[in-house]
Amino acid sequence: MSTITWLMLCAAFLPLVATVAAKAGGKGFDNEAPRAWLSAQDGWRARANAAQANLFEGLPFFYAAVLLALFKEADLSWLAGLMLAWVLVRLAYIALYIAGYGVLRTAAWALALALNVAILFA
Repeated sequence: MSTITWLMLCAAFLPLVATVAAKAGGKGFDNEAPRAWLSAQDGWRARANAAQANLFEGLPFFYAAVLLALFKEADLSWLAGLMLAWVLVRLAYIALYIAGYGVLRTAAWALALALNVAILFA
C-alpha cells in the first residue's frame, strides 16, 4: 500500500514540477504577484504554466479513479503499475509541453487519460 501512497504523492507534486520550471530563473519574477508575472510570460515559460494548470485539472480524476480501484479491491501491484505509468506519462507530458511539441504532448495527454480510465476499471 505504501507504493500507492507514494505514487499519489508524486502525482500531487507534478504541478509543482511545471511551476518551478515556469518560474525558475525568470527575470523580474515577483513573488508578491506571481500570477500577474506568469500571465505576462510567453514561449516555454507560458507553456510550463499551462502545463501546471492542466496537471491540476487532471488530479481529481486520477485520485477518484485510484480510490475507486482501492474500494473495489483491485490488485495492488497492477494498480501501482498503472499509477506509475500515469505519473511517468504525465512527466513526459510536462517535458513535451515545455519543449513545444504539441502533437506529441496531446498524444501523451491521451495516453494518460487512457491510463486513468484503466485505473478506474482496475
